[in-house]
Amino acid sequence: MKRIVFAAVAALACIGAGASAQQEDMSKVEIKTTDLGHGLYMLEGNGGNITVAVTADGVIMVDDQFAPLSAKIKAAIAKLSPKPVRYLINTHYHPDHTGGNENFAKDGATIIGQENERKRLETGKQPAAALPIITFGETMDVHLGDKTAELKHMAPAHTDGDAYVYFRSENVLATGDIFGSFRFPNMDARTGGGINGVLASANTLLALVNDNTLIVPGHGPLAKKTDLVSYRDMLQDAHDRVAKLIAEGKTADQVVQAKPMADWYAKRGGDDMRTDNFVRAVYLSLKPAG
Repeated sequence: MKRIVFAAVAALACIGAGASAQQEDMSKVEIKTTDLGHGLYMLEGNGGNITVAVTADGVIMVDDQFAPLSAKIKAAIAKLSPKPVRYLINTHYHPDHTGGNENFAKDGATIIGQENERKRLETGKQPAAALPIITFGETMDVHLGDKTAELKHMAPAHTDGDAYVYFRSENVLATGDIFGSFRFPNMDARTGGGINGVLASANTLLALVNDNTLIVPGHGPLAKKTDLVSYRDMLQDAHDRVAKLIAEGKTADQVVQAKPMADWYAKRGGDDMRTDNFVRAVYLSLKPAG
């Protein structure tokens, strides 16, 4: 029963996000471009943030948001470089990060993703053109022009196919949904996501960055190390507080009603439903089976 309920919480979170995005009028969405220096840029629209690395030989792109936004995203990239998108890296399989895969692949982009990410897209019956044609297990480097993107599998965290993308020379890190600079995280239990994995991944990212690192989060504004520290602290508090309530014999409903994350509510830009869903997901990922 635990596994079924846990999966339902994650499924509702993911499906709800996708459904609400599809109901929005994408014609009103504007793509915002932020110059990160050294030929790297952050693009914001609707869905997961995009990282673009411009080289003389073409463009490396990380994530691509929803399909209806592809034309606007392409136009924004064209303002940065006349060169084509050569490589499109997916940080995980959710549609707000991969919805444009097919559109960019048709233009000649080579899609790259972690092995589990491709499997999830296949299970979701995505068209063949939307699937990564190059996959990796734990690590991979993508070289183009003067840029190198270091890919590292981090799982299970948000999903079982998460990867961060680090441009070490430029000190820019794209985290996908391993890290968000606002709100509480969604942990996709259907694919192994849970509080322990997200917390471990946050600590791994902290060991990678320094005070000058520019962090492109899965969602939210451009971040720095201090934002990642705050995120890790929030995850640690969630883990410890919910674990304490579990040890006291509290049920999932009682833990949610106790509002253990009340002090983080305003800091994370939360709302009642998102906060309660996060607390319930933490409970269900920590509660022993049986």
